[in-house]
Amino acid sequence: MKRRNFLKNTTLASLSSAAPFAITSSRAQEKELIIDVHQHLAFSERDDAIFLKHQDTMGIGKTVLLPAGKPVNRKSTRNGKANGLAAKVSGNEQAAAIAAKYPDKYVYFCNEVPDLPEAKTTIEKWLKKGARGIGEQKFYLECDSKEMQLIYQIAREFSVPVLMHFQHKSYNLGFERLHKMLEKYPTVNFLGHAQTWWGNVDKNHDQKVMYPKGKVTPGGITDRLLADYPNMYGDLSAGSGHNAFTRDEEQGAAFLHRHQDKLCLGTDCNDDAGKGSKCSGSRQIAIVRKLVPEADVRKKIFSSNAQRIIRF
Repeated sequence: MKRRNFLKNTTLASLSSAAPFAITSSRAQEKELIIDVHQHLAFSERDDAIFLKHQDTMGIGKTVLLPAGKPVNRKSTRNGKANGLAAKVSGNEQAAAIAAKYPDKYVYFCNEVPDLPEAKTTIEKWLKKGARGIGEQKFYLECDSKEMQLIYQIAREFSVPVLMHFQHKSYNLGFERLHKMLEKYPTVNFLGHAQTWWGNVDKNHDQKVMYPKGKVTPGGITDRLLADYPNMYGDLSAGSGHNAFTRDEEQGAAFLHRHQDKLCLGTDCNDDAGKGSKCSGSRQIAIVRKLVPEADVRKKIFSSNAQRIIRF
């Protein structure tokens, strides 16, 4: 794997993160635009009205809705386990409807099970209707399989990003080979998410462990992909994202500064409240504010990186 500026960037970012942090006022924080690149309708059967209030409570200005593909029983959906993104998430029609009803605050990606015969037709249909990307791709397929490469080819044709859930032996297998797809499809922006993506911030990560604890050694696969490939981005969402920064806050701060141009705020939380200890999304926003007190750096993570790769 390429190592162009990784060591240089690691050193500079570590020095930057070690500097005294500025204090940011709560009033300034209230004015920040936060774009949430990862949310779902009907997540764990959550009511849409509750979801809309949840996003407002978190202080989200714009949200990307990620629908599920068709419910089918086949190997790629783990015999139906991955239907509804394994969380009862609704499909393209519902996401498009909410985005149409609240165009100033919601946009949507589109999705389909990649190895269905109609996958290409379905995804292209929704992209033509206004979907801003493809995902969340969460299926039991090799990340470099012909089925997944069809998804990347469509994304290339329509100039949209692909958001992928990496989970060892469960979804988007072969994470260690992802760099080959980044090289083969250099004009496609990839957003990485989930347990295997975030576990691999650590050079010494055990792939079987979904929520690792303890100190982080920089230089893991995720760290290198973000450093070496212009078309690789990270989605901070879910418990896996939160864990990556709270397990070792010193290295978490260094990582956020090192990759400040490649990270996007996502929440992916299924609670009703939108605040407090049960809401991983609000906790993720809080840890970013804690570890990145510089407003200009935080703006990239909260909004401008997403604005650069998603059409808002």
